[in-house]
Amino acid sequence: MRNLQRFASALCGSVPGAGGSALPRLAAPVGVARSLSTLPNGLPSSVTIYEVGPRDGLQNEKKVIPADVKVAFIDLLSGAGFKAIEATSFVSPKWVPQLGDAAEVVARMRKAPGVEYPVLTPNMKGLAGALAAGCREVAVFAAASEAFSRKNINCSVRDSLKRFEEVVVAARKEGVKVRGYVSCAVGCPIQGAVEPAAAADVGAALHHMGCYEVSMADTIGVGTPASMERMLGATLAAGVPAARLAVHCHDTYGMAVANIIAAMRMGVAVVDASVAGLGGCPYARGATGNVATEDVMYMLDGYGISHGLDWGRVLDASEYISAALGRPNGSRAAKALLARRADAAEAAAEPRPRSPRRRRQLRSR
Repeated sequence: MRNLQRFASALCGSVPGAGGSALPRLAAPVGVARSLSTLPNGLPSSVTIYEVGPRDGLQNEKKVIPADVKVAFIDLLSGAGFKAIEATSFVSPKWVPQLGDAAEVVARMRKAPGVEYPVLTPNMKGLAGALAAGCREVAVFAAASEAFSRKNINCSVRDSLKRFEEVVVAARKEGVKVRGYVSCAVGCPIQGAVEPAAAADVGAALHHMGCYEVSMADTIGVGTPASMERMLGATLAAGVPAARLAVHCHDTYGMAVANIIAAMRMGVAVVDASVAGLGGCPYARGATGNVATEDVMYMLDGYGISHGLDWGRVLDASEYISAALGRPNGSRAAKALLARRADAAEAAAEPRPRSPRRRRQLRSR
């Protein structure tokens, strides 16, 4: 832990080094700083939902999904008001066969004005592929758990950060924005609980190496509001501003929305989510998908928090991808609202009975 803390400090500009000397500061992260305003209850007045369905939501599907379906799904999302849609991952098809068509999907999907289409690039080869495809935002991920890091990418947390720093530096030289993820930020399927300081160290390292935003991920959905508060508190104390943080919650124990509310109370105003609750973790038996975009929207509407999304179009995308995968929709809010929409359409299609007055008029003729 001490070595990792020193490594994070080395990436941080103003942290004193040995003997009190100041370590050199890296250039400020590429990206637009968010100005946060709050409601009287202390929650942010607006929240950005970062849609991860096309990448994180689909990557673990066992049945091969045609590129046509992925492109149509992204195009539906593009018209729904999202500012960012994580489209795919430039990773070896050997490890993630489902996303072996990344270049094709990026080439064919419609790029809507004002929408970012980030892609995951776990290494320099992935970055090269993303740059060749014309991507202007990429993402890297590092685990807060040593056990998970070794299982997932076969190296220590410290070594993974060195790899990702190379990707971040190279991307920023090309003027490409970089987002960072901290996986297993509150719990790990291998080692169990993760210390808040461990997650905070990795988050701080990603922030200081140049990631414009760091998403703290409850990868297996074991978090509670209490563990979320402890982890985010440690991350804020490590020097990552709330305006540069996001949360990424899975809903295994039904705590995702509650955890997001806890994060919002601490100033976080970017939430990763997946339409229809798509996703999961291949290393955690029983882990369910990402928190559903629709469930987050419903919660935000209840608080009067702006999210800028079009309910009808989000539901269209949700209904489409659930049908394409041949499975029930994973969002409680979507299921309820789609049922209401179907009832309304059925009622509108039924012929209306003639009024008694109308019948009398017809008989008099």
